[in-house]
Amino acid sequence: MSNSSPPPSATAGGGVTTLSDLHADILTTHILTRLDGPTLASASCASSQLRSLSTQHHLWATVCHLTWPSTATSPRLRRLVSAFPGGPRSFFSLSFPLLHPTTTTTALPPPPELISAVDIHYKNNLIFSKVQETETVSDWFRCSPFRVDLLDPKEAVPTAVSHPDCDGACASLAADMTLSWVLIDPVGQRAANLSSYKPVAVNRHWLSGEVQVGFVAVLPRGGRRGASEEHVQCGMVITCGGSERGEMQVREVSLQMEDMDGMHLTGEESLVILHRAMEGKRVRNKRREEEGRKRYKDYLEMKRERRERKLRNEGTLDKLCVAFGVAVFGAWVFFLCF
Repeated sequence: MSNSSPPPSATAGGGVTTLSDLHADILTTHILTRLDGPTLASASCASSQLRSLSTQHHLWATVCHLTWPSTATSPRLRRLVSAFPGGPRSFFSLSFPLLHPTTTTTALPPPPELISAVDIHYKNNLIFSKVQETETVSDWFRCSPFRVDLLDPKEAVPTAVSHPDCDGACASLAADMTLSWVLIDPVGQRAANLSSYKPVAVNRHWLSGEVQVGFVAVLPRGGRRGASEEHVQCGMVITCGGSERGEMQVREVSLQMEDMDGMHLTGEESLVILHRAMEGKRVRNKRREEEGRKRYKDYLEMKRERRERKLRNEGTLDKLCVAFGVAVFGAWVFFLCF
């Protein structure tokens, strides 16, 4: 005689149990709280009941704090995230996807301040987290090369990770380290993640042994005559060194902007570009690291083509100058002879 029991999905009356049969508290407490941001957003599209439950403020506040621990450490930033139109859910939808590199226009003036919420993970473990406020109204900021430094020159943040001492360890950093650099406009209540998520380059200094891990966002320059097709590189660099015990230390976390000729942009122009980027579109791509690396590869190709074009133009100009000089010399000789 069979001793089989009814399947878990069957009710006492023989019907099938659906999500709508579960109490809202069970769904919220035991199911929705276990989902990450993209999955929670997908769940909100499944039914009207899930949409009502999955848009609750506290769920998305928790998602934001888990995704970006830096947002939970600053009381001011916690208030800012909650004050976004749509609350933490809106903040997540702006900060999680990659920026779409398109030129946009905005009627809002550039913000008087930028806030950076930066989180670095290695093998899904948090190794660095900080919130940095940068004023943007002083003459010094507007005229100087744009740069955001999160650590002082002699400051080092210890980690529990072994310092990479070979090429294989550097490859591990490239595969397992992630960076999130969320730039926030506290006045316009806009945010954007500038990072490529995964590194686009990892280099070790041959003398000091320090490892530089590079992340990048490629943004359109725009706003200048003849610059509509130009792009700029928003580069983020993490410099890691080794302690006496052989553990890795984070010694530098910085952000800079440079054009396709390798020239650093001023704070004034960088602010306009970043402000325009925060107003732009987002790319909701599940493979963020692949998309980020592809954009950087395309950017390097554009730089190469630009450099070759400049060399060709300079070569043509040199030939014209030589021809002009020969012509002048010939005319002078002709004048002397006759």
